[in-house]
Amino acid sequence: MTQFDHLVTRLEELIDRVENVFPPAPPKPDWSAAAFRWRQMAKGTGYLQAVKNPHRVALESLQNVDRQKESILRNTAQFVAGHEANNVLLTGARGTGKSTLIKACWHHFAEQGLKLIEVDKTDLLHLADIVDLIGERSERFIIFCDDLSFEEGEITYKALKSVLDGSISAPTPNILFYATSNRRHLLPQKMRENLDVSYEDGEVRPNDATEEKVSLSERFGLWLSFYPFSQDEYLVTARYWVTYLGGQWTDATEPEALRWYMTRSARSGRVAWQFAKDYVGRQFTR
Repeated sequence: MTQFDHLVTRLEELIDRVENVFPPAPPKPDWSAAAFRWRQMAKGTGYLQAVKNPHRVALESLQNVDRQKESILRNTAQFVAGHEANNVLLTGARGTGKSTLIKACWHHFAEQGLKLIEVDKTDLLHLADIVDLIGERSERFIIFCDDLSFEEGEITYKALKSVLDGSISAPTPNILFYATSNRRHLLPQKMRENLDVSYEDGEVRPNDATEEKVSLSERFGLWLSFYPFSQDEYLVTARYWVTYLGGQWTDATEPEALRWYMTRSARSGRVAWQFAKDYVGRQFTR
């Protein structure tokens, strides 16, 4: 081996060591995209990945949630227009359209430049990085966290709490947080916490653990609650989806729809959609 070859080998070894210490630079976001996901890289870094085929949902496809729909549309319209608006927490029964309503709302305003960023619960520790990345851009962003709830011992909620309202940084005017959860207060509450109270001047005061858990959900200014469908609401939704998918609703369809939800022990938009796919699929294969 010549002295030159030896030098090249040493340089390659040095480069390998440097690459092991310093992570590769994350790819630059494609800002022409309308929707993104936050993706983790090695060494704890991440980047915004453009979603090639975002799920575009029409608002009219959401049944039996007119009040919730009106509230989130009003809030989002204020935000897109550059006015004050609230972070939104959608809670309640599973399958009733919480996450679908957020996607439909984004789709409704996408042509006005509204962009959507989906962040998994496990990536909440990167929220400050995401805010730094998009905070000075001219576009408006909704950061979407689906099925947001935390178990005992998880600490990632503190990153969300800080970014929502609790950091020394001023709130970023071009960002809102929309989250869904089956749990109103996002964190588990134990009976022992409700029993552990103090009494001051005749007033009952909850303990610090309870205050900590309630304070996270209170950082969302707008709460929208979702409830299980009644039987009539379920049937209206099932009929909508059967028709939407090109099937025919006959006198025999209703009993089938009822039997379908009984096997799932729940009435919801999701169950109605699943029934419609099965029912219409069978109609077309007969």
